[in-house]
Amino acid sequence: MNHRKLSTPELNRLSAEEFRAREKFPIIIVLDNVRSGLNVGSIFRSADAFNIEKIICCGITPVPPNREVLKSALGSTETVHWEYASSTAEAVAQLSSAGVVCYAIEQAENSVTLHEFKRINDERYAFVLGNEVDGVGQDVIDACSGVIEIEQHGTKHSLNVAVCAGIIMYTVV
Repeated sequence: MNHRKLSTPELNRLSAEEFRAREKFPIIIVLDNVRSGLNVGSIFRSADAFNIEKIICCGITPVPPNREVLKSALGSTETVHWEYASSTAEAVAQLSSAGVVCYAIEQAENSVTLHEFKRINDERYAFVLGNEVDGVGQDVIDACSGVIEIEQHGTKHSLNVAVCAGIIMYTVV
């Protein structure tokens, strides 16, 4: 079997304008005080790859044109819609008021595993990812409709926030 790597022109990538005009998956990623600009940029790239609706950067989360964000985003800050909110809990409350179903991605009592989560096609969803030290704040968890946990089987029981975001986006899309 022959597996020839495709050249860039053969990938038939959308232009930035075509991508921005394209209908998006009704998924919003909310970043709760994520500290690393490199992680944020990586999340932007995944959001572009999975054609999600937008990212909301909250609190101390760095936003474009932060140098580290731009370094790992590789231009996706120009294609993925994003907003800034000073308070994650307030952003989640506003999303919920607009009919968006909000889930924290965290290890918590009464969480459902990602494998158990079933997306309803007509719903818009927001997935809240926490910072690298403390995860999603309890006030934000309290504002969400529920908690989704990514099952882990090692000793650390934590994932890099950008890896976690990629797993969530890939699985839900």
